[in-house]
Amino acid sequence: MKYIIPVLCCAWSLTACQGAQQEPVTEKDIKDTATVKPLKPVVVTEPVQYDSDDPAIWINPADTAHSLIVGTDKNTDGALYVFDLDGKIVKKVGGLKRPNNVDIAYGLSLNGQPTDIAVTTERENNRIRIFRLPDMQPVDGGGIPVFDGEQERAPMGISLYTRPSDKAIFAIVGRKTGPDSSYLWQYRLQDNGKGEIAATVVRKFGRYSGIKEIESIAVDNELGYIYYSDEQAGIRKYYADPEKGNAELAIFGKGEFKADNEGISIYKTGPGAGYVLVSDQDANSFNVYRREGAANAPQQHTLLQRIPVSAINSDGSDVTNLPIGSRFPKGLFVVMSTDHTFHYYDWRQLEAQISNK
Repeated sequence: MKYIIPVLCCAWSLTACQGAQQEPVTEKDIKDTATVKPLKPVVVTEPVQYDSDDPAIWINPADTAHSLIVGTDKNTDGALYVFDLDGKIVKKVGGLKRPNNVDIAYGLSLNGQPTDIAVTTERENNRIRIFRLPDMQPVDGGGIPVFDGEQERAPMGISLYTRPSDKAIFAIVGRKTGPDSSYLWQYRLQDNGKGEIAATVVRKFGRYSGIKEIESIAVDNELGYIYYSDEQAGIRKYYADPEKGNAELAIFGKGEFKADNEGISIYKTGPGAGYVLVSDQDANSFNVYRREGAANAPQQHTLLQRIPVSAINSDGSDVTNLPIGSRFPKGLFVVMSTDHTFHYYDWRQLEAQISNK
């Protein structure tokens, strides 16, 4: 079986086409956003019990129409919920103490077999949990502690990076609060020789403004970047490969959000091109930036468009550009909503808004 290996918060390109060359948003464009009707979801999932928080898309390599959405239910009595493309709950993994964010990676070698995994932060136990996909069986020996030795631990955000050169898989983990530098820790995930996954710290990096908190983290595997939301400060950007150093490459989005800049997703339109979507949580909308940056300035990300959605106060999202069944021929955008649900949008709905500019 040949695996299609997309990456959470990212999406593999199906074509070599380049993104449309829109001009940056003007002040008039921003004001006009208020008159645009919010996008209506194609599907709204069944509700979770407590507090929906963050989704991740698992692409079924045998048939994308049978792909799954994994979402967190953030509570002391929390869980991971698995939904089908109709929004129906097909599995619940309970017993998790305040799971915040979740991410997915493909093909980690476990017992000599390529294994897809879902990884979530478990805030109240100061650890991450790892589950095999699609059966959601634990493969972490009961949990992996993070931020050992630190006074401020409480993990929140997580994103997985698969290095193209050797397919090594890393978890980048953020926390509820922490120091003004070395806020994120990056762990390499590997088979421990006993059929379980172990994590080894490979670097500590990332600035923090101290204004609010850091939760959402996203990785662009192919371009090799990490993005994370320093809420009410901006979106920070670093190299994903720990061997490339810890210098901050950019901080963008300053002053472009009503309050919190939150969930980050990356949609790919071609090699090196596409969009970075960031939730404007209190405005119930998403800000859109060029994945490739500006011409001759790849670290310069200018606001292109604001897209209002029906999801309420969203702070978590995921996207893919692979065709997912008949309802999502150009990809699926999944957004958390504070009414205990997750919303599924057809990418063509967003594409129409972006191409209007």
